[in-house]
Amino acid sequence: MHPPLRLVAIDLDGTLLPAHSHTISERNVRALRAAQEAGITVVFATGRRAAYAAPLLVGLGLRADTPVIASNGAVTCTLTGEVMECCHMQSRVARGLCGVLRPFGIVVFTFNRPGRGELVLEDLEQAHGRIAMWVEANRNAIEIVKPLELALIDGDDPIQGMAAGSIDKMKDAEKALQASEWRDECGCARTEYPARDLSILDLLPPGVTKGWALQRLAAELGVERKETMAIGDNWNDVGMLEWAGQGIVMANAAAELRTMAKTRGWKQAPSNDDEGVAVVLESALAKLAEARA
Repeated sequence: MHPPLRLVAIDLDGTLLPAHSHTISERNVRALRAAQEAGITVVFATGRRAAYAAPLLVGLGLRADTPVIASNGAVTCTLTGEVMECCHMQSRVARGLCGVLRPFGIVVFTFNRPGRGELVLEDLEQAHGRIAMWVEANRNAIEIVKPLELALIDGDDPIQGMAAGSIDKMKDAEKALQASEWRDECGCARTEYPARDLSILDLLPPGVTKGWALQRLAAELGVERKETMAIGDNWNDVGMLEWAGQGIVMANAAAELRTMAKTRGWKQAPSNDDEGVAVVLESALAKLAEARA
């Protein structure tokens, strides 16, 4: 039997957000507020950079100090943008990755600075053809630099990188990265969106994952692993699902990930379109109320 829940880490895309909307449902919002009111620390854990996640979360009536693990663990900040921890990838490594990954798709690097130049890439037209929604949402932060290596100056290190392309291309890109001289100096987290034949390979400082950031945050808050829950739907969530005392995989996750969940003892929630996060939180809150009665 699990001890009372004290911290829950929740992925955004494919988990808290429905498939075809960027609006969190009222039921999910009520469950998030109820969890905070019950004393549970709610953490959002996303591959999005903090500035790209913030518009989804502001105005929900949540605490200003709600933690957000962004950029797949490279940045941890509060809902108001106060940085709690930030990691960087060395520019020399990023330059090397350009040569390895350029043949497979779009390559983007993210910097910890607001406004234009926060995101740097080579070919806007190529990016728009593959990830049009992302381009439009981030247009004011994008700077075009060609070749990309010119933006990666020693001493001005990026937070993370990203390669995007078809699912097969990104699988090949991941293999190329693992076969390269940079494999020990860069971590990667892959997400897949089969309906769009889109995959994103997030490039991170070594050892940095959502799970790594969650572990560090829990320690900072004095929360034990067994008191922690993680809810996710994609491959970049595996680290936090493995670390948390209770791992929850969404029903809309890839079949391979749902199979892994069975072997790891993770539970399955209803899909994102069926407000699976709310279902899980409502059940956890009912158990917490019963334990306190």
